[in-house]
Parts: sequence; structure tokens; C-alpha cells
Amino acid sequence: MELKASQMEFTVAIDGPAAAGKGTIARALADKFGFAYLDTGLLYRAVAAKGGDPVQAAMGLTPQDLARDDLRTLAAGQAASRVAAMPQVRAALTAFQRQFARSAGGAVLDGRDIGTVICPMAEVKLYVTSSAEVRAERRWRETGGDLAQVLAEVRERDARDMGRADAPLRPAEDSVLIDTTELTIEQAVDLACAAVLARFPERTIP
Repeated sequence: MELKASQMEFTVAIDGPAAAGKGTIARALADKFGFAYLDTGLLYRAVAAKGGDPVQAAMGLTPQDLARDDLRTLAAGQAASRVAAMPQVRAALTAFQRQFARSAGGAVLDGRDIGTVICPMAEVKLYVTSSAEVRAERRWRETGGDLAQVLAEVRERDARDMGRADAPLRPAEDSVLIDTTELTIEQAVDLACAAVLARFPERTIP
């Protein structure tokens, strides 16, 4: 059953490493609560895919750039991680993300620095994680290839995302941790919904 959406501004910030399930959870929350949804990773994937100077690409990003059909590949994710380490690129995309986060009726954003940098005042912050081995197997089932290589690339990206000087991946101090290693999708979504309802208990399922 769907939850009634409020017209108030309400932001859910979801962070976590690649293939942890944050996108699945974010889309489910958007559907249940009527929130607007932004996969911020697509912004960086689109910047990388445009080529040329990443800063100029970020400043000139358009909705059409986000609709490309080659943004979900493993290679696109690796390229996105590299441009996301550039402070100038992050700065160029910050204003867009913050404006989206205060969409009327609420918004859910998933990425790697939403709760710590982009929306530190978000009403709900979730940190969705899972073991590297489980995340690699999930990504391998999506993309194919050699599982050992996919695991190596997942660990490489984790190290880059967590070790970058600007806005490293880490949980916000007040975030709710959801470890999906041994959870079903339904269980993970239920935990996320509970976090939203705990913040605003007056929201009820009709």
C-alpha cells in the first residue's frame, strides 16, 4: 500500500558503496511515500560519459545526458568514481542536488556524500552497505564477466571512494545503518520505511 505524501519539504539521504542496494531502497521509498527520486551517481556517470573537460561537462549537464543508455555499465561506474574525486566537478553539481533535495512533497537522493556533504540537515539519513563479496556477486550477475575481476574492481572503487580527499564515502554520524548482506529486498525496504516513520510517526499507511 502507498503512503500519503506530504507537501512539506522532507529529504531522505541515502549513502553507501556500489551495489549495496541503496538505489533499490531509494526507488522503493520514492514509490511508497510519493517522494521525488534522484540517483546522484547518474550525474557523475553522465559527466564521465560526455568526455572532454569534466568540469565543463558538469556545468553543462542536461536531462538528456542523464537519459543515455550506457550509464549503468561497470566501466561507467569506474569512470564516474574518477571524476567524482575532482572537487571542481563535485562543486558544479552540488547546487543542483541541494535544490532537488528540497522538492515539494519530499525527495530521496542516493549517492556517496548525500548525508555528509550535500544534505547534512536531511530529516532521515541512511547508510546502506554490504560485504564486498556479496556486492561483487550482485554486480557480476548484472554485468557478467569474471567474478574475481569484478570483486577486484569493487574493492578498488571502495578504496577510491573512501580514500578521496574531497567528500569521502562514510556514514553520517546520525545515519541509520542498513547492512543488506543477509537481508532480502523486502526486509531492507521495511527497515528504511521504519526509519522514515520513526522521524515522522504521524505518517500512516491507509
